[in-house]
Amino acid sequence: MTNFLSFQIHGGADHGGGLTDSLAEFLAFFEGISALGLGELFALLLPGIANMDNIHPMLVHFPIALFTVFFILDVLGTLAKKPQWRNVASWLLYIGTFTTVFTVIAGFVAANSVAHGDNVHDIMERHEHIGVAVLSLATLLSFWRAKIGVLMTGGANSFFLLLAALLFGLMAAGADLGGLMVYKYGVAVQAVPLAEEAYEHEHGH
Repeated sequence: MTNFLSFQIHGGADHGGGLTDSLAEFLAFFEGISALGLGELFALLLPGIANMDNIHPMLVHFPIALFTVFFILDVLGTLAKKPQWRNVASWLLYIGTFTTVFTVIAGFVAANSVAHGDNVHDIMERHEHIGVAVLSLATLLSFWRAKIGVLMTGGANSFFLLLAALLFGLMAAGADLGGLMVYKYGVAVQAVPLAEEAYEHEHGH
């Protein structure tokens, strides 16, 4: 199936000469994908997702990115006295909270479906607890921001930013535990043995 994508990647330039050959490969590509079933087409276009045991590893990137930018922008908006920046930060917080709901749900599904040993179970439990804490705190901050707005000042604003910093810290801690499970213990990883020459492969062009 991956041969069908070779035209898209190389544009036919590496497979002979002439417009005729390129057109033939172009038509063959579409003829090939038209014969695929829906599942095969999905695996062809998105092979990474198709080979996942669950979608939790994909979803976690959204709250991580959104909450990170929210926190930075909210702090800068406070220091620079830019309510417009904080308004943008508010929407990042709301969207981040929304995506965290699905991320946490997918995480619980993954925990009950992914094989893991006792050496990982405690790490996974802490990862789950932190995920729930992130969702709870983000929900609290979202409701607070929606009710009060971006013009809060004084002690209330300082406490809000303190909780936002706690949210950022918890998120980072949860991401660290997730990385530990994957990169040290190989949870949900389908390892492919590397050929000996693969260690000498260079990425320079």
